Amino acid sequence: METLEVAGLGPVSRVGLGTWQFGSREWGYGTQYADGPAGEIVRRALELGVTLFDTAEVYAFGRSERILGDALGGSRRDVVVASKVFPVLPLPAVVHQRAVASARRLGLDRIPLYQVHQANPVFPDTVVMPGLQRLLAEGRIGAVGVSNYSLARWRQADRALGVPVVSNQVQFSLAHPGPLADLVPFAAANDRIVIAYSPLAQGLLGGRYSEANRPGGVRAANPLFAVDNLRRAQPLLDTLREVAAGHGVRPAQAALAWLVAQPRVVVIPGASSVEQLEFNVEAAQVRLEPAALAALTEAARSFNPASPVRLLRDAGIARLAGAAARGTR
Repeated sequence: METLEVAGLGPVSRVGLGTWQFGSREWGYGTQYADGPAGEIVRRALELGVTLFDTAEVYAFGRSERILGDALGGSRRDVVVASKVFPVLPLPAVVHQRAVASARRLGLDRIPLYQVHQANPVFPDTVVMPGLQRLLAEGRIGAVGVSNYSLARWRQADRALGVPVVSNQVQFSLAHPGPLADLVPFAAANDRIVIAYSPLAQGLLGGRYSEANRPGGVRAANPLFAVDNLRRAQPLLDTLREVAAGHGVRPAQAALAWLVAQPRVVVIPGASSVEQLEFNVEAAQVRLEPAALAALTEAARSFNPASPVRLLRDAGIARLAGAAARGTR
């Protein structure tokens, strides 16, 4: 497994494992998932050279951290465990207490990467970061990261912390290529990393969903799976299928390989089974030809999904039109 060296963390695998689904019911994996497949997935990930395991205190109200810590067992101190604090009231004492609680659930004395889950719109990073400074000074965390931060806010966090904020975890995929414009160049120029969550756009980039085959469960609420956006995504998906076929891989693997080809980017797809984990990890070995990379980048930048606001407006207009038509019968 190819890795990136990150200050304070050591080698970080280009393909990691996201564990939002550990203990969470909304993904529809069933109540037995945590007791069986979750542990099997983590142990197989270790065998395959995965070193980055991402969780958060809010994932299943701490249960994801407990499941991950138990599954890692004696290896938990040999890998990069990344957790997140949800900054509702990010005062230094609160941040410190929450980090200690997360470490306890994970079975760790020191969390390698501790991230601010999202930018707080009320409290600036001059309020948030002092708590993380204390955690660094005490050796309770190895490095600080952020999540869902703009480039401007990432720079502000840097200044407030006084040492580099080494990572920014953001939604990043062929369907959400925005980080290409600013976050990726910043990371590449400053030896940081961008951690791409939802790298397969919740399955859209697997290529199996269409207007006639929309997903259920938590994915049904994702605007990407609205009929209009599934229609708009077809040119991107056609390019993805063509590139995948030309390299002898599946569309999802080509989508992950495109991300891994970007400088200083790592991905953290989830996995519902050991087989899916192995499938994702294989993508790290896929080397896309330059023309294929360029074609995918162009297709990603050309994809223009309708905003949730427009989708709601159009749905309302359609309902009114339907009601009017019924009224004239």
